[in-house]
Amino acid sequence: MKKILYLHDTVYELCTSYPELKTLMKDLGFENITKPGMLETAGRIMTIPKGARMKKIDLDHVINQLKEHGFDPVWEGETQ
Repeated sequence: MKKILYLHDTVYELCTSYPELKTLMKDLGFENITKPGMLETAGRIMTIPKGARMKKIDLDHVINQLKEHGFDPVWEGETQ
């Protein structure tokens, strides 16, 4: 089963669907994701691309790591 990540969805929505994503995101440099309350507050408005831009983390690297861990990152409007 593919683990599709729509990159326009919020980090909260994605981590709710795939709890294991939270650990991967932390390992990629999004360490605040594990702080109490951050996922439930900032995570409700933050997307992976916005977070990468804000943290100055290369989005291509994030996407490649997501793919290596079995996720299928999809931009809005892409066809499967």
